[in-house]
Amino acid sequence: MSLGFIGAGTMAEALIRGLLHKGVLSPEDIAIYDVRLTRMEELERKYSILAVKDKKALEGKDTVVLAVKPPDWREALEGFHLKEKGLLISLVAGLPLKRLSGQLGEKAIIRAMPNTPVLVGEGMTVLSPNPWVTEEQLQRALQLFQSVGRALVLPENVMNGVTALSGSGPAYIYLVIEALADGGVRQGLPREAALELAVQTVLGAARMVRDTGEHPAVLKDRVASPGGTTIEALALLEEKGVRGAFIRAVEAAAHRAEKLGEE
Repeated sequence: MSLGFIGAGTMAEALIRGLLHKGVLSPEDIAIYDVRLTRMEELERKYSILAVKDKKALEGKDTVVLAVKPPDWREALEGFHLKEKGLLISLVAGLPLKRLSGQLGEKAIIRAMPNTPVLVGEGMTVLSPNPWVTEEQLQRALQLFQSVGRALVLPENVMNGVTALSGSGPAYIYLVIEALADGGVRQGLPREAALELAVQTVLGAARMVRDTGEHPAVLKDRVASPGGTTIEALALLEEKGVRGAFIRAVEAAAHRAEKLGEE
């Protein structure tokens, strides 16, 4: 697979680093284009990939990743043509497939929603292909994002929910970690120790759900002994509506994602 990037921001770098680290691609397989010359040169030096001064130099690539800010996508694709049987993967938040097809024509396009933990190899990405994407192209895209975490294929009509849950979700968990650490500090723990305890607790709990395959409610019940400290804390969380607040937070983010897509 030969891979090109239009846009050389943080997400593009995370993918490049993951692909090279996992040995999925070699540096000579990857080329980047960005309007910021210094940024391209930085990534070229860092990863020994090719920086090109004209995006048309990427038209021969098997796969091209569009990794620009939402207001810049039209300009980024202006005058650009995918090769026959080429694939475009768009990381542009809120940009529907139909608008990309209106720009590129009947070409294979995948809308992707990765989240920021791709930066540490623990990302979650959802892919939504259009009708012109072949199975081989879809597998190629999955391989790309599995180099920096996990990836799922879902229909585009749930993408706003994906954005609200996994796209915005890390921010919700950062808030939880901060609050847990503050609670520890209030109980007399040193700030550094409280933060380490909170981080490892959240990480361990997530791994328990993922690796055991158990429902979170089952694992929760195993911690909550009758008349113990955990059930006392859970009762207070229910009283304060924490569960409902998280549900509403995802709902609010999804509504906002829908509006951004319309804009």
